[in-house]
Amino acid sequence: MNHVVEELNTILNEFQDIKSQAIDWETRPASGKWSKKEILGHLIDSAQINLQRFIRCTYEENFRLTYEQDAWVTAQAYQSADIKDLTDLWTLLNKQIISVLKNYPLDRVDVRCDNSKLEPNLQTVTWLANDYVEHLKHHLKQITS
Repeated sequence: MNHVVEELNTILNEFQDIKSQAIDWETRPASGKWSKKEILGHLIDSAQINLQRFIRCTYEENFRLTYEQDAWVTAQAYQSADIKDLTDLWTLLNKQIISVLKNYPLDRVDVRCDNSKLEPNLQTVTWLANDYVEHLKHHLKQITS
């Protein structure tokens, strides 16, 4: 987990630079596509779900925890939210994920949970943590481009 914690710390530091850039958070690139603000909202949702997965895997396994990303972005009205509130929330959630992963019980890193929507797809905590980082990188590139 140490490499994931290091990567998340780097991402958080880089995000401070992103926040200071002149970014058009509001414009949707096309009908049915998310604005950069909504992409950040999606990353908030992802952080919340993954934080719950990491925590629950410390004492439970083979549970299913998923979310409907489009429905969550709509329900939480990220498009009309204050961008400072969203950046602060995303930062705090990731700091909490770092705290959980930094102290993760080594005997629980191979515990699995189901992150699928249809057919069972059990993944280890290690896999989920690495996937979470890659997912973050992908969407942060969308925000900065």
